[in-house]
This record gives sequence, structure tokens and C-alpha cells, in this order.
Amino acid sequence: MTFSKIESFIAQLKPETLAAERKTILQPLVAYIQAKADQDQVVNLHFICTHNSRRSHLSQVWAQTMAHHFQLKQVFCYSGGTESTALFPMVVETLRNSGFQIAQLSEGRNPIYSIKYAANAHPIIGFSKRLDDDFNPESDFAAIMTCDSANEACPFVPGSDLRIPITYADPKAFDDTPQQAEKYQERSLQIATELFYVFSQIESHS
Repeated sequence: MTFSKIESFIAQLKPETLAAERKTILQPLVAYIQAKADQDQVVNLHFICTHNSRRSHLSQVWAQTMAHHFQLKQVFCYSGGTESTALFPMVVETLRNSGFQIAQLSEGRNPIYSIKYAANAHPIIGFSKRLDDDFNPESDFAAIMTCDSANEACPFVPGSDLRIPITYADPKAFDDTPQQAEKYQERSLQIATELFYVFSQIESHS
């Protein structure tokens, strides 16, 4: 069972407010997941941004959580960047505020975090990594481009079944401003809402 605070957060999402153009952008991801589910195949989703520090992590974590919420057991979510930096602390704080249980497993320039969304599910291991890192799939995955610069820098992602641009505005623009926490929460909410919509469209055959 997903943690109750996360379930409460999910229950307040309003996917019906999504604009038609966003649903069109999300449709290739819906179709990819559905096609894999229809064949009873594993669904590997790799969320890619330039620095693998903010949007790609929010997308990875919410996608894995939504797959669990909708009881799609064969979905595995990853994230990577065109370069590695660090998982930005405000992302950790934003997810913690939504009910995720997060533990820091290592120190240093690029700390590793355990991000739990359910009592009996394997935690997501969060840290910044390149998209071709050993932690990420080599083949049979959808590459979901979460920022414009990564989308432009990676016209081709080796090993991917297809590339799906689903880009988000960078909350980094509000770092060190009074609106920082609010803007990170806003972006997390947008990503959660859109991924709720995506997984709500999937017909399960189990």
C-alpha cells in the first residue's frame, strides 16, 4: 500500500484540468505503456534531463509511485542526464513534504538517497547519473525527455525503443528566491498530475 500521506496527495490531484495539448503530448507515453502491458512485457521508463538533478527525478519518482498506485507491477522507472551533478536538495524536501520517506545513504558531492513510497515496495535509489550509467537500462526502454536542452542535445538515445519529449519548466529559475519552495511544489504537482493521468489511461490485463 502506498503511504497514506502520498495517497491523500494523489486523491487531491485534478487530471481533468489538463489542457488538450498536454494530453496530446502525453499520449505517446500512454500508448507505449499500453502496448507493453498488452504483451505482458516489462515497461522501462527512462526520464532524461540535462543535469539529472530536478525534473527527471521528480518524473521518475512520481511515475514509479503512480505505477504502484494503479497496481501495474511490471513498470520500472529510471532517470539520467547528459551529465551528472547532484539530486538538488529542494527536490528531496518537496517529495518529503508530499509523504515520501527519504533517507540519505551517502555524503559527498553527489549524495545517494533512498526514496520510499510504500511500506513493502523497493525504494527508489536517487542520485545524479549520466543517462548511460550502469544503473540505467541499456535497451528496451522509452526515453522521456523532461527538459528542452536534453531534448535538443539527444536527438537519439542509444538503446531506446522511442524518444518522447514531455518537457517541463525548470524550477531552478526560482532557486534562492522567496518563491523557491512554492515553485518546486508547483512543478512536482504538475508532474504528479500528468503521470496520474498517463497511468489512469492504462487498461490492466492482470
